[in-house]
Amino acid sequence: MSTSLLYHAFGVRGYRYQRTEYDGGMVLFHVEPSDKTVCCSACGSRNVIRRGSKERWFRSLPIGSRLTWIIADIPRVQCCDCGCVRQIKIGFADPRRTYTKTWAQYALELTRAMTIKDVADALRVTWDVVKEIKKNYLQKHFSKPPLKDVTHLAIDEICIGSGHRYLTLVIDWATGAVLFVGEGKSADSLVPFWRRLKRSRARIEAVAIDMSKAYIQAVETHLPNAAIVFDHFHVVKLMNEKLTALRRDLYREASDLLDRDVLKGMRWLLLKNPGNLNQEKDEPARLEEALRLNAPLATAYYLKEELRLFWEQPSKAAAQRFLDSWCDRAMSTGIKQLMTMARTLASRAFGLLAYFDHPISTGPLEGINNKIKTLQRQSYGFRDAEYFKLSIFAIHQLKYALVG
Repeated sequence: MSTSLLYHAFGVRGYRYQRTEYDGGMVLFHVEPSDKTVCCSACGSRNVIRRGSKERWFRSLPIGSRLTWIIADIPRVQCCDCGCVRQIKIGFADPRRTYTKTWAQYALELTRAMTIKDVADALRVTWDVVKEIKKNYLQKHFSKPPLKDVTHLAIDEICIGSGHRYLTLVIDWATGAVLFVGEGKSADSLVPFWRRLKRSRARIEAVAIDMSKAYIQAVETHLPNAAIVFDHFHVVKLMNEKLTALRRDLYREASDLLDRDVLKGMRWLLLKNPGNLNQEKDEPARLEEALRLNAPLATAYYLKEELRLFWEQPSKAAAQRFLDSWCDRAMSTGIKQLMTMARTLASRAFGLLAYFDHPISTGPLEGINNKIKTLQRQSYGFRDAEYFKLSIFAIHQLKYALVG
């Protein structure tokens, strides 16, 4: 093997090829540093005196199924200019590592299609070695996402496990890239993000959030010029919760056994989109019968379905008229749950109507949430919290087949 082939095939530059050995199924390439490589690692001076050497082994790209090692005698030199006494720099490997840079890149590429454990088994190293390589890569490329060109944000919390463990995520709505991962789900978890955002001088035009008071106050405090857009999904979810509470109250108050039988088991039929009702199971007929026998429930159900039309209005002015009309009719029903919902929507009208200026939502976060759950499941959990967060920062680049 020539020195040129050693460089082009294995990335070893600045060293001369000496010989090849075969031992126990391994291929051992012996190299020695060229004269240009022997210099002070601190100041770069070649005016040095050799003070011995140490043989070091470095994992290199495998040849087929055979392990390959680069064995080099690394000189220890004393610099006559700066007085330092230390080993020379190893160009083909990072400091304090027992593998070459090309081997590390090869292992990193394998993690894109295999789990860390599978890569470690294939390369015959420990799990921690491969995880360290990937973690360093994620740290270098994703630990501080750029914020300067971001204009639209989406903020929401996700549950990452049992025991009510939550993370607060902030994403760039345009690209889907995760910009921040905070512990917990309170407004305090966003404090580090606001600091970074202020330093970046980004001009945020709109922020999509749910109707949480904590999030509203945090955005109004730190982004006073940004529009707040309430997410469509969370508004409908809140309305569904009111409808569920009404059905529960009606069931408790029902004195007739027939009325109770009708109301029992109707929760999911009431919450379903009418287009998703199962004809084979006779769900449309069951729902119609329940609504016919219970006027308050029917009123709440039809108002719930009508509320979905708010986001289909042709203009902001039309949406304002629709919302005012809906709230008036909900208040006139005298039903406690509907009146509460109407007051909530009226007080949050600014965030609902902002959708027609900035048609954004936290929908992309739901997709990221699914990816995170898949990542956790395929990785069988994460022992390193920092590595988990770094993986979330890079998750927008992953496709359907996730590995961890």
